[in-house]
Amino acid sequence: MRERFKALIVDKTESEFLVDIKNISLNDLPHGEVLIKVSYSSINYKDGLASIPNGKIVKSYPFIPGIDLAGVVVSSQDPRFHEGDEVIATSYEIGVSHYGGYSEYARIPADWIVPLPENLTLKEAMALGTAGFTAALSIQRLEDNGLSPDKGKVLVTGATGGVGSLAVSMLSKRGYHVVASTGKASEHDYLHKLGAKDIISREDVYSGKIRPLDKQQWAGAIDPVGGDTLASILSKIDYNGSVAVSGLTGGTDVPTTVFPFILRGINLLGIDSVYCPMELRKELWNRMATDLKPGNILDSIQKEITLEELPENLPAILKGQARGRIIVHI
Repeated sequence: MRERFKALIVDKTESEFLVDIKNISLNDLPHGEVLIKVSYSSINYKDGLASIPNGKIVKSYPFIPGIDLAGVVVSSQDPRFHEGDEVIATSYEIGVSHYGGYSEYARIPADWIVPLPENLTLKEAMALGTAGFTAALSIQRLEDNGLSPDKGKVLVTGATGGVGSLAVSMLSKRGYHVVASTGKASEHDYLHKLGAKDIISREDVYSGKIRPLDKQQWAGAIDPVGGDTLASILSKIDYNGSVAVSGLTGGTDVPTTVFPFILRGINLLGIDSVYCPMELRKELWNRMATDLKPGNILDSIQKEITLEELPENLPAILKGQARGRIIVHI
């Protein structure tokens, strides 16, 4: 193992904000029981926010972003992990207050680490990453609340993004009739290849007006958008249906009424992928390696980039220019 290695560093001073590849040492890494040689990471919305001066994600500087990583254990002070083990680490404080995956080596607390399932490669694990985990958790919560393929159509908003793309593919594999919503007319072929049966525009979900109750259209929905879009979805869900919400790109305020809940028995399910309990986390990773694993998992990646290419690619996710998943080969 080299004494010094590469990492993407973000640094902020009173006069400037820097995003650059630098050489660091193991002594620069934070505490953690497990040292991992990182093979792959990925780009998520939080990572884009971490790469700008006012993103409000990074707690202190200098810092290494990257909320996802997959790699091989180099050394471990915890008996659950051994040299040579292939592992995944996502969520918790990784890439927020604890140095993340944009580094050739990462030192991670053992309680945050998941063994790589047998049916996944390290590259596939990062094609899924936090986005795939969020989609899988959304499906799990919806099914726990009664959703099944025979109940009717399922809406996925933000369908060309990471969570949306993987949700479309996972639901399709489970036999659901998926309705994908997107504002990008050029991406219809992409969504059909993922398994979407119907494709509708953003305006078909939220036209600018929200009724307390509207025509029932979908048995369930996965929504990484939030805001007015979520309020409109709630008014259009079938009786006793559910909506799993995991994002806020459309805003944090949801101008709805109590009517969908008390007159149609609608369930609003909050999806937290960050502090999801480890027992459920492992169960979902194993499920993503089996019955939820998209057959086109690697095809859904827009591109694979290197660590050196990260600074020029991170802004794309904040501009809505990223399609599917972008993985980083460390």
